[in-house]
Amino acid sequence: MDNEVRGVMTAIRGSQMLRLLLIGFLILILLVPAAMIRGLVSERRSTSQGAVEEVTGKWGRMQVITGPALLIPYVQSRVELDNKGQKVVRAQTHWLTLLPETLVIRGEMQSEVRHRGIFTVPVYRMRLEVSGRFAKPDFPDLNVAAGEVRWERAEIGLGISDARAIQERADLTWDGRTIPFLPGTGAFDLTTTGIHALLAGGAPAASVDFSFPLVLNGSVGAYFVPFGRETSVSLKSNWPDPSFQGNWLPSKRTVTDSGFEASWSIPFLGRNYPQSWTSEGKMTETVEASKFGLDLVRPVDEYRMAERSTKYAGLFILLTFAAIWLIEVLGRLRVHSIQYLLVGAAMCLFFLLELALSEHLGFAPAYGLASVAVVMYLTRRIDWHDAGRQAR
Repeated sequence: MDNEVRGVMTAIRGSQMLRLLLIGFLILILLVPAAMIRGLVSERRSTSQGAVEEVTGKWGRMQVITGPALLIPYVQSRVELDNKGQKVVRAQTHWLTLLPETLVIRGEMQSEVRHRGIFTVPVYRMRLEVSGRFAKPDFPDLNVAAGEVRWERAEIGLGISDARAIQERADLTWDGRTIPFLPGTGAFDLTTTGIHALLAGGAPAASVDFSFPLVLNGSVGAYFVPFGRETSVSLKSNWPDPSFQGNWLPSKRTVTDSGFEASWSIPFLGRNYPQSWTSEGKMTETVEASKFGLDLVRPVDEYRMAERSTKYAGLFILLTFAAIWLIEVLGRLRVHSIQYLLVGAAMCLFFLLELALSEHLGFAPAYGLASVAVVMYLTRRIDWHDAGRQAR
């Protein structure tokens, strides 16, 4: 009877099917710490984003330049009946928004990397020269009577997503006059932050040229909105890794290790809003969707690479266990289940070590060092010759 029991136990231990089932169960167990490490990667990424927000909140956030636009008020009167049935004349002010015929933006971005602990944040200081021309408004075509227009209250509005980061005073040159910009967007309601200038003059006899400089800090990226009938933007920077984004890519660009130069030339036919509209028209979302520009990216995001590697943790463990099982079968060795677990734990440790080192050294060196450390650990822990003697 004892011999029969021993025979059955020996057959069970020698069953390759049961061995495979046990290996599969061990793989499922090891997927738990692998998932926990993936959650740790997400946590470290969130910490990194927090550091970025802290730096950009003090230096300047991503900049989106919207404008400039010419804003002209006009007053329309209408007759209404009051509670007593008497006629009352009510005047209501509306705003006419006119976009420039030509808009030319020339700029230079001096970028640098700021540090917050072990985290790095790309920031820049951008100097822009903005110029262009506004055509003389044709009010009858806009369904506005000339007598209703209040030119003395006309404004130029410019949207800047983080106006707090403006570094130098900006003055508008308008029809030969110099007009200082004021804080706030004024009547320009397409953005919540920006600057505006009060023209305080009469109606122009013809088209008007304008220009102004703008110096501001920013980070992560810079975007523009094609407000001109013909919009031309040229930008150069010492940042070597731009990522061009938005509805339009540069018509010309040169990217080298020392920086980039890019230029856009955009006709108004490619956008989804007209050259003029009244205050009744809501263009905020449409204008926002037409922006174009670039992001200052890092060539390798260690957290993204670490997240990608942890997604394949189950496959790595499966292939490694399959190789060990083949060694068992072909070499007639016997590897204990605890040794399988040690191998799996070492592989999980690889992803953890890779994440920790990549925050200081970058992804490629971290991957290499973590691989070497895990291989050395495994070769010292598993004595295949001793395992073969135990099997015999």
